[in-house]
Amino acid sequence: MKHIIIIYLGIFFWSVSLSVSAQHVHDHSNCLEDSINPKYEAILSEITVQGVTGTQRMKDAASPFMVVTPKLLHNTIGTNMVDAVSHLPGLAQISTGAGISKPVIRGLGYNRVVVVDQGIRQEGQQWGDEHGLEVDEEGVHSVEVLKGPASLMYGSDAIAGVMILHPENPLEEGTMQVKVGSQYQTNNGLYDYSVGFAGNIDGWLWNWHFLDKAAHCYKNAADGYVPGSWFKERDVQGMLGVNKSWGHSWLRFSRVNFTPGITEGEPVTYSPYSYSTHMPFQKVLHTKVVSDNAWYFGEGTLKAIVGYQQNYRREYEEEEEEDEAPVVEEPEAALAMRLHTVNYDVKYLHTLPHDWKLSTGIGGMWQKNINQGEEYLIPDYHLFDIGFFATAGWQMKDWHFSGGARIDNRHLNTSSLIDEDEVRFVALSKNFTGVTGSLGAVWNVTERLNLRLNAARGFRAPTVSELSSNGVHEGSIQYELGNTGLKPEKSTQIDLGLDYTSHYVSLQASLFTNWISDYIFLSRLPFETDGYRTYQYRQGDARLMGGEVSLDIHPVDPLHIANAFSYVRGIQLHQPEESKNLPMMPAPRWTCDVRYEFPNFAHNHLRRTFLAAGMEYNFRQNKFYALDDTETATPGYALFNISAGMDLHIFGHNCIELTISCQNLFDKVYQSHLSRLKYVDSELATGRQGISAMGRNFCVKVSVPVDIHLK
Repeated sequence: MKHIIIIYLGIFFWSVSLSVSAQHVHDHSNCLEDSINPKYEAILSEITVQGVTGTQRMKDAASPFMVVTPKLLHNTIGTNMVDAVSHLPGLAQISTGAGISKPVIRGLGYNRVVVVDQGIRQEGQQWGDEHGLEVDEEGVHSVEVLKGPASLMYGSDAIAGVMILHPENPLEEGTMQVKVGSQYQTNNGLYDYSVGFAGNIDGWLWNWHFLDKAAHCYKNAADGYVPGSWFKERDVQGMLGVNKSWGHSWLRFSRVNFTPGITEGEPVTYSPYSYSTHMPFQKVLHTKVVSDNAWYFGEGTLKAIVGYQQNYRREYEEEEEEDEAPVVEEPEAALAMRLHTVNYDVKYLHTLPHDWKLSTGIGGMWQKNINQGEEYLIPDYHLFDIGFFATAGWQMKDWHFSGGARIDNRHLNTSSLIDEDEVRFVALSKNFTGVTGSLGAVWNVTERLNLRLNAARGFRAPTVSELSSNGVHEGSIQYELGNTGLKPEKSTQIDLGLDYTSHYVSLQASLFTNWISDYIFLSRLPFETDGYRTYQYRQGDARLMGGEVSLDIHPVDPLHIANAFSYVRGIQLHQPEESKNLPMMPAPRWTCDVRYEFPNFAHNHLRRTFLAAGMEYNFRQNKFYALDDTETATPGYALFNISAGMDLHIFGHNCIELTISCQNLFDKVYQSHLSRLKYVDSELATGRQGISAMGRNFCVKVSVPVDIHLK
C-alpha cells in the first residue's frame, strides 16, 4: 500500500514528499506521483523512520527527525552529497572548496556525526577537515537525519546525531529498469553522467550503476578562479539479493574513487578550465562490501548486518618550486593511510501484546590503520568496539513512549614511532566505557497537533587524531598535536518539539539544550612548528542551545510560501570572554522559499511542472573562539536562488525528469563561517583574508528511467 504524503521540511527548495513504508511495498517508479494533495491532516501520519526502537511512524518519534525525499535530492543543486542537504534546518557543512563537505548537526560535526551508508556506519578518517564523505551519491535514494544523541542504536560518536543514506528500494517483482542521468554546472564546469540497470525476477534482485564526475576550478567575483578547487570522481555500486517470505538476504558492493585538489591560496599556474590532475591533491579509494540479512519469526524479526570497508587515502605535494604545476599521472604519495574497518550489527525486534515493541542487540566495529607514506600525522592503531543495547516502545491511546539503554566499550592500541631519531608517536593503550540512555514521549493532542519531549544521554570516545596526532595537516594548512590525557565526551540533551498541520498551514518547531562534559576542540598555540600555525586538542565543559522553526503557508494547493529559521549557540563554561565561544559554530540562518506547482497539462504528459524562488540569509557570526586568533567574525550575507522543473511522461510509465536552477543568482561574494578556506593565507590579492565561496552557478540536471515489465 502506497502512502502519498505532503510534508514541508523547511529546506532550501521546498518540495512535495513521498514516503513508502518498506515493510509493505517497494516503489519502482522514478517519476513519483506525489503531486499536491489537499488532505494535509495526513502529514507525518505514515512516514516511517529509524527511531530508537526500530522503524516507527515519524509522527510518533520523540526525537527530532527530517526526511529528504528522492525528488527533493534531484531538484537540489549540490557539488557533493552533503552540499545537497546542508540547507535543512539545523544542518550545516564544514567545507573545503567545492568538492569536500562534512555534515554538521546543530553545531556539532566531525566524529560527532555518524553517517550510515548501505546499512553500516561510514568510516573514512572523518576527523580531518579536508576529508570528505566518500559515498556514491547516485546510490543514495533518500536521506534521513536524526538530530540529537543517537548512541542507543549507533554507539560511540553519535552525540550530534545520525545521517542515514538510504539506497534505492528494490523494484516490483517482474520489473527491470534501465536509467541514465546527467548534469552540468556552469561555474566550475562540473559534469557527470550515470547509467544503471536494476531488476526483480521471482524475488531475485539486482541493482548496478556507474557514475563519472569531474569539475575544474570554481570562480567568484573576488578571487577569480580558485586553484586546487577542482575534483574528479568515478564510482561503481551494485547489489545482488533475494526477497522471500522468510525474509531477505542482500549483498552490496561499492567503490568510490575520489581525487580532489588541495587549495592553498596560491595563484593559478595552469589553465583554470583544466580537468587534469595538478599538484597538490588527494586521492581516496573507498571500497565497501555489506551483507544485509533479515529473518521473520512470527511477530519478531532477526536482523544481521556485517560489512567490510577500506579507506585508502593519499596526499601528494609539490617537492620544489616550479614555474608551472605539472600534470601528473601517479607520483609518490607524501602521506598515505590505509584504514580497514569491519562493522557488525545483530538485533532482534519483537512486537508484544498491549502495543509493546521491544528490540535488543549487539553491535560495534574493528579497525586497523596503517601508515604507508613518508610523512605521518597519526600513528598506526588497532581499535575494537562492542556495545549491547535494549530499547522499548509503548503506545497508550494518544501517547507514545520510547526509550532504552546501552553500554559500550572501546579498546584502542596505538604503535610507537621513531622518525629521524626523534620520538614521533608514543605507544598508547586506552580503554573507554560509556553507558547511554534515552527516554521520550509524544502526545497526539489532535489529528493535527503533536507535542514531543525527549531526553538522551550520549557518549563519544576520543579519536586517534585527538589523542596522538603529531604532524602537518596539509589540507588544513596547520600543525596538529594530540593530547593523550583526553577523556570521553558525555552529553545530555533535552528536546522539546511541536508540529501542527492543516489545509493551509504547516508548522514545525523544535528547541534543545545540550550539555557536553569534557568537550574536545582544537585550540591554536602561540607559536609555529616548521613554519605552520600550531594547534592542540583541549577539552572543557560546554553547553549548546538553540532550535529550528519551519512554517509553510499554502493559501491554495499549488502555492507554497515557506520560511525556516535555525539557531545554535555554543559556549564553553567557566571561561574568559576570548575563549568562551565554541569554535566552528554555524551562524543563525533564515530561508524563505516560494514555489508554485502547475497542474498536469499537455494531455497529462507534463507533470510536476514547478517554478521556485528562494532566499537564504546567514546572519553575522560574531560569537567566535578568539583565543590566539583561532577564529574571526564572519559578516552576514544573503543568497538568492531560482529553479524550475518538470516530468515529461511518455510511453506509459517512463518519463524524463528535468531540472534547471541557479544558485547565488546575484553572484554574491561571501565566506561561510564553517569554510576552512576562510583562514587560508591567500596570494590571490583580494584584500581580504582567505578565499570566498563559489559565485553564480547555473545547473541543468536530467534523469531518464526506462521500465521493462515482464509478462
